[in-house]
Amino acid sequence: MADKDLVSVQQARDLVEAAHRAQGQLARFDQAKIDRVCEAMARAALREAARLGAMATEETGYGIPDDKREKNRFAAEDVWNFFRGLRTVGVINESKDVLEIASPRGVVAGIIPSTNPTSTAIFKILIAVKSRNSIVLSPHPSAARCINETARIMREAGVKEGLPAEAVGCMTSATLEGTEALMKHRQTAVILATGGIGLVRAAYSSGKPAFGVGPGNVPVFVERTADVPLAVQNILTGKTFDNGTICASEQAVVADAPVARQVREEFVAQGGHFLSAAEADQLARVVSTEKRALNPQIVGRSVEVIAKMAGLTVPKGTRCLMAEVGGVGRDFPLSMEKLSPILAFYVEDGLERGAARCFEVLSYGGMGHTAGIHTRSREAAKAFGIEMPASRIIVNSPTTHGAIGFSTGLPPSMTLGCGSWGGNVTSDNVSPWHLMDIKRVAFETRAVPSKRPARAAQQQPAASPLQPAPAGVGATTAAAGGVTRDDIAKIVDRFLTQRQAPESQQQRPSDPHTLPVAQPHAYVQQDVDVEPQRVAHSGGAAPHPEAAPTAQPYGGNGGGNGGGATTAQAAPAPAPRAPAEGDGGQASAPASRQTPSPAASNGKRAVDFVCEDDVRRAIQQGEKIYTNARTIITPAARDMGEAAEVFAKA
Repeated sequence: MADKDLVSVQQARDLVEAAHRAQGQLARFDQAKIDRVCEAMARAALREAARLGAMATEETGYGIPDDKREKNRFAAEDVWNFFRGLRTVGVINESKDVLEIASPRGVVAGIIPSTNPTSTAIFKILIAVKSRNSIVLSPHPSAARCINETARIMREAGVKEGLPAEAVGCMTSATLEGTEALMKHRQTAVILATGGIGLVRAAYSSGKPAFGVGPGNVPVFVERTADVPLAVQNILTGKTFDNGTICASEQAVVADAPVARQVREEFVAQGGHFLSAAEADQLARVVSTEKRALNPQIVGRSVEVIAKMAGLTVPKGTRCLMAEVGGVGRDFPLSMEKLSPILAFYVEDGLERGAARCFEVLSYGGMGHTAGIHTRSREAAKAFGIEMPASRIIVNSPTTHGAIGFSTGLPPSMTLGCGSWGGNVTSDNVSPWHLMDIKRVAFETRAVPSKRPARAAQQQPAASPLQPAPAGVGATTAAAGGVTRDDIAKIVDRFLTQRQAPESQQQRPSDPHTLPVAQPHAYVQQDVDVEPQRVAHSGGAAPHPEAAPTAQPYGGNGGGNGGGATTAQAAPAPAPRAPAEGDGGQASAPASRQTPSPAASNGKRAVDFVCEDDVRRAIQQGEKIYTNARTIITPAARDMGEAAEVFAKA
């Protein structure tokens, strides 16, 4: 006979490898196809909700068939409706500064408990496939048949819509060794662990990312302003649903002293049965094992079954067994999580003491899970929530239903994280969000200073408004709201006229035709990126030779060469030498060039005078007249210089 552990380990390996291959196909599905597949699986699970619920109760002995059906419906319908519109493919969120892109994680290892077997399986399959992951389920051995049937129903429905058959797998022989092999397999990407503390710890020690859950020893405080009948109704509704098998079900009631008597009476009226001290001791011996752990034989059982086990006689119609408990901890077995229709009862005076008792209950096996309060005071609910080490604080609702998102605005989920309080990686209700890796494409929003600035950008920046120019200087352009090449030509021409004239002949700043000299900008770009025979143009292409501008002093650039304007056809002339030390900034030039007339050409061709340094200094001189001109004029002026450079080399 084959060894069960070896069979389980090999099955886990085979299923993960097959799921890994299938996930490669699933990752390429578009959003519409993913949603069609999930819709088909959800509908199939919903159709079979009652049958699967009955199977789960029959196989495990836990809970109530009709309540199991409702949990299956919740997982197949409410969960799917909530996440139906969630984008899980491509860009899922976009702003001016950041794009968020979803990626699947890969193969999900889904550990399924016996308390909520079919509903948890439905939930995990849906959220895994919705986020484009494949999944392999490891069922609790006592619920393997109903969990495998759930997986089969959903797989077949998905395959009809194009789902690779191996994208949803389930072990038929699940042992601890096989489950461990599943979690540690190199192709397993992430673990969803729902089960006992030992199993969750094994998931965390597997070396893989894992979303685990913790036990839920849930306390509920009935504050003095509460609607007591409604509060008791909600508590009993949550506690008795599926015989208390949901870990968010109420485990202890803490009544505020002023309303404690009314709370007791209301519980009795609605089906709660208070035990005597002796009866409570009898019950405690059944609830707890010799090692002070919860007896699995009472989990999910009815009041009648548990009472019979404890040798108790209870009134007909009793919905819940209740016992006043003197403290919390190992010496008080009924203060632990019981996962059955049994409630501990405490009385404390005031919100502060009531919250302290609830904190104590949570600290005994329920840290980080869920707490509840019934009150008419929003401030009391807020103050209570601040004090509780719990991920979910449910107000005026059954904690069973509120925590899973059935009766509250929380995301609907069958896997509830307990945060760092409970040793979990998240305090969220686990959802498809947790099974996606989100890539973020981030654009610069703030420039980072550098000691070595980059070369000037070649792209022409967007124009910005300029202040009006003084009368007689670019008036036409200023009126039009921009700077033209004519204006640039005038600025460059004036600069060269001033530079070439002897100091005695230079126009003074008081001359209306002369631009005042501005101080150099703090940042001066030193590098000029010019390759031989090619000059980068602002548009990304080298300009044609015929694009070289014709410069005219105080006139247009393209209307002929009258008045001695220099054209591209003029004969080349020797370039002026650079100013020597002691020249006083004057350049040596032929006499014919040293006394230019303001009304005539300065005698220069574009190729003679336009260089990076000339254009930069000309623009600097023009800054005081053209506010922000540097950002607009520089690219255009450089364009003129580049055109001349190309022509000169042609």
